[in-house]
Amino acid sequence: MQVKIKQLGVAMDIKSKGMELEIRDTSGSHLGDVVVTMTGVTWCKGRTQPENGVKVTWAQFIELMAAQAKK
Repeated sequence: MQVKIKQLGVAMDIKSKGMELEIRDTSGSHLGDVVVTMTGVTWCKGRTQPENGVKVTWAQFIELMAAQAKK
């Protein structure tokens, strides 16, 4: 995978604008974007806009990752 910072709207702390990571496969095909904000994480598959992406709060994200660690 190739992961690049697409947009970084913060100096140090991640706030409401957050930061956007561009995700591409090893051949360079765009898979989507991950938007990280102070309230959670949003997955935007393909060209999906953040307001239409899959959103999870930080508490939900932690639960998802903890469940994966148990597998």
